Amino acid sequence: MTVLLLRLAGPLQSWGAAARFTRRTTENAPTKSGVIGLLAAAQGRRRDADLTDLAALEFGVRIDQPGTRLRDFQTAHHSDTLKAMPLSERFYLADAVFVAGVSGEAALVQRLYEALLEPVFLPYLGRRSCPPSQPVTIAEPLDGELEQILREAPWEASGWYRTHRDTSYRRRGQSPPTEVRLDLLLDSPPGPGRLPDITLRDLPVSFDPRHRQYKLRGVRTTETSVPTTAGARSARPPHEPTALLMPVTPVMPVTPATPAATRTD
Repeated sequence: MTVLLLRLAGPLQSWGAAARFTRRTTENAPTKSGVIGLLAAAQGRRRDADLTDLAALEFGVRIDQPGTRLRDFQTAHHSDTLKAMPLSERFYLADAVFVAGVSGEAALVQRLYEALLEPVFLPYLGRRSCPPSQPVTIAEPLDGELEQILREAPWEASGWYRTHRDTSYRRRGQSPPTEVRLDLLLDSPPGPGRLPDITLRDLPVSFDPRHRQYKLRGVRTTETSVPTTAGARSARPPHEPTALLMPVTPVMPVTPATPAATRTD
């Protein structure tokens, strides 16, 4: 199979799997429905488009930097009636970094990679108010097993997190650790004698706002070790998702031309 790795990093992320009414929660890691939504948007698929091929992709995510849970209160007004809507409670993950992966048929995965390089709709991390702070693509698609590639991918945590993550070794007068333990969340399809560790209503059938549909998805949890020096590359160039968009030329009001002075001599 062919695997596409995604770097999901930003000031805020929110990956809801059970958000209802005025309480919009977030999981501790990206959901499959959220990442499929990101990929579908990059391809320019509409909300009522068929998702069968994307839902069939194998999905996994590694928690490189868990971030901090943040709660916000929001108010809104109905766009037509201007009536105040109920106060809503929304949760986010601040300063989190994840490495997500999808695995499937080579041609489809390649198309998804190319779509992320030139997305039709801007990608966002669970909600439209959460843009990525770094390029979503890590590398070109790779051949292999999703779990193994996630285990071998370089650590994508930010520099400050690497430095301040665990300083207890300094108090003990020890050398810094050479490896870091990271959580892995992987698809766990149903099968004989196979029970998932977690079950989420997270397999999208339709994103149509008139009738959103999701099926249950099993998740298997495990861990992996990654060298602490992995991914410690030189600083990346600034990333601005809208840099390639053409600015809208303002329409200047047309003023009548002033007639030229007429000689009378």
